[in-house]
Amino acid sequence: MQTTSFSASANLIPMHNLPKNLKELREERGLTQSELARRLGYKSAVTIAQWETATRTPELGNLIALAKYFSVSLDFLIGATE
Repeated sequence: MQTTSFSASANLIPMHNLPKNLKELREERGLTQSELARRLGYKSAVTIAQWETATRTPELGNLIALAKYFSVSLDFLIGATE
């Protein structure tokens, strides 16, 4: 029996609107990148900045944390729905 391994890749989930949506959600709540990072448990704003500039893609657990924090669906956050 042959088994197939599956490797998750950021390319499998289209997240072209994530940077824009994340920045808009953060700014709508009057938060700086540093404030959001602190509230999510990060030591600096670098990670948030990288997500907002699309230089880095958040892992699934981080996407879930962002969606919960902003009370939006994952689909909305990544731009799969309006």
